[in-house]
Amino acid sequence: MTQMPNNTFFDDTFALARDPYRFISKQCERHGSDAFETRLLLQKVICLRGEEAAKAFYDTSRFSRVSVAPPRIAKTLFGRGGVQGMDGKAHRHRKMMFMSLLTEDKIGGLTQLARDIWNRRILQWSRMDQVVLYRQAQEVLTEAVCQWAGVPLDPADVDRRTSELAAFFDYAGSIGPKHWWARIARKRNEAWLRGIIEQIRAGTYQPLEDTAAFIVANHRDLDGNLLDAQIAAVELNNILRPTVAVSAYIVQCAHSLHEHPVIRQQLADGSPDDFQCFVQEVRRFYPYFPFAGAKVKESFEWQGYHFPSGRKVLLDLYGTNHDPRLWDEPESFRPSRFHDWDGNPFTLISQGGGDHYQNHRCPGEWIAIEQMKAATDLLVNRCSYEIPEQDLQIDMDRLPAIPADHFVMTNIQLLREVR
Repeated sequence: MTQMPNNTFFDDTFALARDPYRFISKQCERHGSDAFETRLLLQKVICLRGEEAAKAFYDTSRFSRVSVAPPRIAKTLFGRGGVQGMDGKAHRHRKMMFMSLLTEDKIGGLTQLARDIWNRRILQWSRMDQVVLYRQAQEVLTEAVCQWAGVPLDPADVDRRTSELAAFFDYAGSIGPKHWWARIARKRNEAWLRGIIEQIRAGTYQPLEDTAAFIVANHRDLDGNLLDAQIAAVELNNILRPTVAVSAYIVQCAHSLHEHPVIRQQLADGSPDDFQCFVQEVRRFYPYFPFAGAKVKESFEWQGYHFPSGRKVLLDLYGTNHDPRLWDEPESFRPSRFHDWDGNPFTLISQGGGDHYQNHRCPGEWIAIEQMKAATDLLVNRCSYEIPEQDLQIDMDRLPAIPADHFVMTNIQLLREVR
């Protein structure tokens, strides 16, 4: 057995917080290894990167997700009792509830709802001096996903509910006032959704039977029991929140179009496959989630290293997406690389790796891809706009990482409606 490289620092919590996307890869390079051990929040943690590490990490016989998320993340980003913290048969059973919502037809319906809202928004933008794309994308997606999910949303409440949903992912890793606002936002949002669940069960509100609200409200666990109303609210949130979080990817698409005018022109004359390759490269190239966490079930050895039972492990998502062993010139933005990509589920792992049905790979990535393609088509073919002087540098300290000024646009005109 080989001694695993070990950082000599007493604790790397602040080093990770200062550079969340690049910390693990930098240390792997320093150690010349795809695995090393360190301390985070005074606890021993193993950090991994690369394709082979991803294959091991998503082996459900080796790793558990139960009680892995730090309390501050559970209380903001995920909520308590949701599918992210489950394993085994219970996880697969709960996951199937989500998978039933993500058929091609249903995802297409959500995409069309968003397109219709984008049309209305652009007409509004044309009468405004400037807009901030990040916020506008959040509102568009909030409106679209609530309507799609069967969650009633009064137009007067769009701003409030958007702010709540955005706080979950914008401030999940924050400390101080932003973190406390995210905690308050989740309590308010879950109370709202819990009320909707209870109305459905009481028969006072009747959404369509193929909507997320109806399906979650009536889902039963392996023992045949309805989910606790609070847990059901968390799971309904696990449909709304990830969809609104696609707003970060949309801003990254806009940033890439601005940085690469040649690619923008290629897309203007391009095929659906060109748009698919473009958004996949955005997902590979830009920082979204820095890493995923798990816990060793029972002790095992991997590549000569010992993984003790109960040890927490972090898999470097961003670093694996930029691994030069997997991606030619990984720091170059090149959508053409995906024309002949083999679809390996352990190399492009922006939203997790492995199988959607069996592993903790986010099924919402299918929604993300379609929403990104729709928004990119909007920006390339459906409207014209100008980019004023602003800070467009990607803020790598931020989760998710987007341009510092959130991508400001001016002089916006609708060229033709999105269909």
